[in-house]
Amino acid sequence: MKHTVEEVRLKNGAKGLLIDIPGATVMSFQFHFRAGNRYVKSKEIYETAHIMEHMAFGANSEFKSEHEYEADFTKNGAYHNAYTSEFTMGYVADCADFEWDRILHLQRLAICEPRFTNASLDAEKGNVRNELTGYLNNHNRVLWPKVQQLLGEDIYSYRQRLRTIANVKLADIKEHHERTHTANNLRFVIAGKLDGRRSEIKRQLEEWKLPSGERFEIPQDELTSSNPSLIRRKEASNLTFGWSLVVPRELTDEEMDAMNCLDHILTGTMHSRIFGAARQKGLAYGMFSDTSAGFHDSTWDFGGQVNLEAAAGLFDIMVREMKAVLDGQITEDEVDAAKSYALGRYQMGAQTVSQISNFYTNRYFADDVVKDYDMVPESITNTSLECMVKTATEFITTGTWVLAGVSSGEKEELVELNDKLATLFETS
Repeated sequence: MKHTVEEVRLKNGAKGLLIDIPGATVMSFQFHFRAGNRYVKSKEIYETAHIMEHMAFGANSEFKSEHEYEADFTKNGAYHNAYTSEFTMGYVADCADFEWDRILHLQRLAICEPRFTNASLDAEKGNVRNELTGYLNNHNRVLWPKVQQLLGEDIYSYRQRLRTIANVKLADIKEHHERTHTANNLRFVIAGKLDGRRSEIKRQLEEWKLPSGERFEIPQDELTSSNPSLIRRKEASNLTFGWSLVVPRELTDEEMDAMNCLDHILTGTMHSRIFGAARQKGLAYGMFSDTSAGFHDSTWDFGGQVNLEAAAGLFDIMVREMKAVLDGQITEDEVDAAKSYALGRYQMGAQTVSQISNFYTNRYFADDVVKDYDMVPESITNTSLECMVKTATEFITTGTWVLAGVSSGEKEELVELNDKLATLFETS
């Protein structure tokens, strides 16, 4: 879908993108604050941000309850939600074009004028407790916070988070909202048919009742390698594993394009070097690799599930193909195929208003960078084998990594798998 992007800075200090998509029949709203778990005033009340997010669509200056607000919000089919991560609290909504101004008004009520009550707090404590308890039955959910902790990230596991719920008071919720939900800490992306509406949208946003506040910095952790760690679960019938490698810097866009192509070559398809080879031998039904760039660190993650008796064979393939990458043993045909796939996914990723909005939010909400949508094909086309190998090699030579797993097996089995991976770093 053709679109144009305008970055605006409001008089109150908020910043955002207005994306005009001519002919769109849907409007998409996304609002972002650095207000996640890492910004609560004390780890003793770690779940404050999460509980506050659950309470966001409750009573406010115009509606007495969540039920009344929800009924009004969705009466014409509109959708809304909110989410909390370590750094972020976000609010999202999609609606039919004809009611965009009504939905924007309702978003304002939830974000700027909530009326937090003890009744709502008690209810959402129960809902959050149920949510986190449910995650304890999901081995991937349990695994990856453990990986982060082993690397040195200052976060809590789900069990630790559960223990803090009872400590959260109504005053904590109000304090967190007042301190984090400020104009300077707000970023937004609004996408849809904006012709003739830009001025009205900006006018409405500038009237939002938010204190000026500040844009919080992203905290930096000192990351290190760690010994392998096994989370034993008697009910786990196989091994759910996560292998994470870190470099202490933010990857460039060029490097990210290269690593995305490499991830596709290694695990992206049934004929990929690691996953495809494992499938051919009947060793693993599914696995992935993924690269992400953060403010202070970037990570290269591998994960999946494998039967314990097949794990050694899968890890042998992983080590073999990683060594091939480090030796530059990737063909130009493989690189070209990965580029072709990336170009196809790029074109397929702009079919809806929400897809276009998400293209920009991922980077804009992180560091205020407005990605150039039209330059993506050229960037993908220019991806080089040299950059791919160089970036992958840096992850190995840096030597910051950890392996963790969830299974009913013994730790010695995970240690043996860890020893296989360790051979990659002995020759770096």
